[in-house]
Amino acid sequence: MSTAAATVPRPRSFGLARAELLKLRKRRGMSVVVTLLTVVPMVIAYGILGILHAANPDHHGPAGGVANLGAGMLTLVLLGSVAAIVVGASAGADDLTSGVFRELVVTGRSRLALFGSRIPGGLAYLLAFAAVAFAISAVVSGLGNGDLPAPSVKLLIESGVWVLADVAFYFVLGLGLASVTGSRAYTIGILLAFRTVVGHILTAITSLGVYREAVPDVAFVRLAPGAVEEYVNDGPHVGASLTAAIVVLLLWLGIAVVIGAWRTATRDA
Repeated sequence: MSTAAATVPRPRSFGLARAELLKLRKRRGMSVVVTLLTVVPMVIAYGILGILHAANPDHHGPAGGVANLGAGMLTLVLLGSVAAIVVGASAGADDLTSGVFRELVVTGRSRLALFGSRIPGGLAYLLAFAAVAFAISAVVSGLGNGDLPAPSVKLLIESGVWVLADVAFYFVLGLGLASVTGSRAYTIGILLAFRTVVGHILTAITSLGVYREAVPDVAFVRLAPGAVEEYVNDGPHVGASLTAAIVVLLLWLGIAVVIGAWRTATRDA
């Protein structure tokens, strides 16, 4: 038995990541939810703007332009982060709740490799939706600007990278926390509360001073392209430095990955 087990080839990291991607793709219900939170809002928002402009161009401006690009980015990161939390929580906890984690561990697969594979696999799944959603915003903003300033190619590239980075960030947070709690529901509840309520409250408390820069959304607003920065900030202005913004986001990511990997490696199968 031991000899036979020893001869079983161990799957490589990219194989585990591909398996994670396929596992997420098979969850049709989650795919519907992610689509409703990313692609559908862009279609509806720009569709309404286009219809209003066509019906009454004197009172409603074009659907494109830099300002509408910024508004689309804000909508996408708000709803896209929710989708990212849902996918991250599913990737981190569903194997535990379904009993699959025990089966994977018994086969001799590395626990750290199992955790690590969820990051590229989950991002490949999630960012495809976010990329399509942003592509809709970019096309309409660039071609449907009318007499409004059109975004440059550089601005579109920078904006796309910024949106995808924001979505990827919340996926990793969801994955790390779900790996610790072992619960999809608790993870979604905690991170949604922090993303939509707690973070905004903290940034509004001026007495916290420089400590408000520890809120991830403050850092992302600081890293947003200058032309759209005013449109993607839905809270009070906090003057974070570029260095502080980068350090804050790296610390959040590092903590999420470390605690997630640690809990996966030490959890009882």
